[in-house]
Amino acid sequence: MKATKRISYSKDVDILMIQLSNNKVDDSYDVDDMIVQVDKNGAPVIIEMFNGKKHLKELGKSLPKDIKQEFTTQFTTVSH
Repeated sequence: MKATKRISYSKDVDILMIQLSNNKVDDSYDVDDMIVQVDKNGAPVIIEMFNGKKHLKELGKSLPKDIKQEFTTQFTTVSH
């Protein structure tokens, strides 16, 4: 199945969601303040990050400038 990378943020509940593929979710795991949903092979499909603002700020500090620009462009086009 073709991979679809989407990033969305719900400010109502402060959750950042990163969809890495369209594979069917088979299981999920709680990891710190995240939920990682995986397919039948254990590959991540969706990552949900609670306290999304915190993660966005931390991510913004550590990304190289060119990648930050690309990320920001993608994020602003799919956020709600």
